[in-house]
Amino acid sequence: MSYANPQALVETDWLADHLDAPDIRVVDASYYLPGEEGDARAEYEACHIPGARFFDIDDIADETSDLPHMLPSTEKFASRVRRLGLGDGNRIVCYDSRGMLFAARAWWMFRVFGHEDVAILNGGLPKWLREERPTEDRPPAPQERHFTARFNNFLVRDVDQMLATVEGGSAAVLDARSAGRFAGTEPELRPGLRAGHIPGSRNLPYGELFDPETGTIRSAAALAASFERVGIDPGGAVVTTCGSGISATALAFGLYLLGNRDVAVYDGSWTEWGGRKDTPIETEGAAS
Repeated sequence: MSYANPQALVETDWLADHLDAPDIRVVDASYYLPGEEGDARAEYEACHIPGARFFDIDDIADETSDLPHMLPSTEKFASRVRRLGLGDGNRIVCYDSRGMLFAARAWWMFRVFGHEDVAILNGGLPKWLREERPTEDRPPAPQERHFTARFNNFLVRDVDQMLATVEGGSAAVLDARSAGRFAGTEPELRPGLRAGHIPGSRNLPYGELFDPETGTIRSAAALAASFERVGIDPGGAVVTTCGSGISATALAFGLYLLGNRDVAVYDGSWTEWGGRKDTPIETEGAAS
């Protein structure tokens, strides 16, 4: 079984051979979640793939929202990526310093804003470094490029749409958080959130999509088996969710590789749903 959309996944040897191609742009989308120690920008400045631009997930976001790194306006996204030299006619390759999770968020954001020629580096920077490939410690020279942003609302869900989805069953809801957080038996990363999950949703912790030794994404057959095991039709209508809209994009990427181009992500995810008092939840199968 082969990936249905293999163009979304780039291998390290291919990228090494194409770093100097005029249409290739590399994006470092490294990030740290709450409670984790690290400075993604400082690490980028000390070591990154040659020519990579730093994609700041918290900066390229809606500054008016109380929720973390929500999608920005179309105008803001276009402005930010244009300044990074990312635009029309570019094949964009995303990676991050720990693998593929945060790269998936950048990959999804480019697709939301209409740029389909975007891929993720398989295994990310860790694999690149293991293979002793070149890095640099200086950002590329400033270079602006026109970016035509077209918002694809089919790839995003808000809380009202999620309430309608739960009520009407129009799509399967798949949660990328750990089994304990999904069941409500483990604490959330952000304080003040109720425990549990969206009623009727299924759980597939995002880490199950990746090989634990290499950090690369699993084969198409293994991905399909994981989704099917938790009751998800890889080709059906699916909305993914997580803690704050990041690991949900990894599930969306896995389904995209299997051919499903229309998977939506609930951008507010559990930070929004679990932080409200008017949204129904389940804990270990019990609704409340």
